[in-house]
Amino acid sequence: MTLGARCRRDPVVFCREALQVTPLPWQEEALRLVAAHDRVAIRSGHGVGKSAFLAWLVLWFLVTRGNARIPCTAPTRHQLADVLWSEIAKWRRRMRPELAAHITMSGDYVALADAPHECFAVARTARRDQPEAFQGFHGENLLFIADEASGVEDTVFEAGEGAMATPGAKTVLAGNPTRTSGYFYNAFHRDRAAWKTVCVPCADSAMVATDYARGMAERYGADSNIYRVRVLGEFPTAEEDQVIALALCESAVRRDVAAIEGARIKWGVDVARFGPDRSALAKRRGNVLLEPVKAWRNKTLMEVAGLIRDEYARCREDEVPDEILVDTIGLGAGVLDRLREDGLPARGVNVGAATTDANGRFLRLRDELWWRAREWFETGTAVLPDDQALIGELSLPRYSFNSDGRIKVESKDEMKSRAVQSPDLADAFCLTFAGGIERASRHIATMRGLRRWRRRRRALGGWMSA
Repeated sequence: MTLGARCRRDPVVFCREALQVTPLPWQEEALRLVAAHDRVAIRSGHGVGKSAFLAWLVLWFLVTRGNARIPCTAPTRHQLADVLWSEIAKWRRRMRPELAAHITMSGDYVALADAPHECFAVARTARRDQPEAFQGFHGENLLFIADEASGVEDTVFEAGEGAMATPGAKTVLAGNPTRTSGYFYNAFHRDRAAWKTVCVPCADSAMVATDYARGMAERYGADSNIYRVRVLGEFPTAEEDQVIALALCESAVRRDVAAIEGARIKWGVDVARFGPDRSALAKRRGNVLLEPVKAWRNKTLMEVAGLIRDEYARCREDEVPDEILVDTIGLGAGVLDRLREDGLPARGVNVGAATTDANGRFLRLRDELWWRAREWFETGTAVLPDDQALIGELSLPRYSFNSDGRIKVESKDEMKSRAVQSPDLADAFCLTFAGGIERASRHIATMRGLRRWRRRRRALGGWMSA
């Protein structure tokens, strides 16, 4: 049997001979399952080698089938362009030169050079309002790939069901198991008879650092959902007392929705008390968290104030915060005073104070802010950067009802008592919801205030202009 025939039958041979790589045991098992079966679903922990596996599949199918069509989808453009397509490009460069010469890449397209319209892979973002990712494909050699499939809306699979059901067509779903419902979840549960399934915990991959699982357990707890999903490759438990579900956070990462026009920018500052806790700064504009939450350890109050002042000084005019909301419980009051002395638009927030909710649903303000954050995610338009530390913390706190029926969110001390770290990043994020009603004119006034503040710094000189 020729090498070409062996590669067509066995993608592991293709990896070894054409890509000059030896797959990990789980990758070898999954590759052969795809070769032998039409529907394969893979749930995994973080960093196990899933993107490389999918890239190998695309190149194997493209090279060994004469008229392959490979639609690839994921919840975000980032997952396709920056992760999967980048991985395909990397392995194309590592292919044997005589094979790589026949493959072209441009934008969201990978194709055979001599048949670019007949043999190709294409990237299509999966969106609820545009569910056509898997529609319109026909032919005898079809391979449908859904990366981070847990976050792909069911409407995408429903719209493409006709093409996916074409005799001989193959469908591969892969991702972290973040949701306990949907097409990906059903492949392991209700519809499992129709699928070949693989679970890849971090312990099964040599690509994962040996101390990763230990660090995740120490940070979030070995019984937390973030540990189940990111380390064990298991679906989260359906905890009815969880304030913000992990799936809500995961689905917001780099979501392809427009930012709310005219929304003001709010900064939230949570000031560390002592020891291992961190001071943290979150920046949110309307439905978008603008960047990963910044955090600092072992800083004095004046150092924290200086770091916030420096962040403010570097703002462009379209980045100016309308308010800097500082938790004033404990050491935060000192930071607030210094920020005000420096002329920044800082306001104190006592999260232990009474709730502002007109219906009296919450025990205190902190409970209300966490619930506002939950409702922000539930809108379906929230956008997060890929800040895994923040996501892990947001999914940790639980809530309960007190004797008169008001909601109480688990405190930092209560979380520490069950060996979970303080959610400093998440608390800073929740503080951004302590603002009042947004007014565009207020934002314009704030930009003018920044210009006046900069002129004042230059005039004073010395430490303020450093």
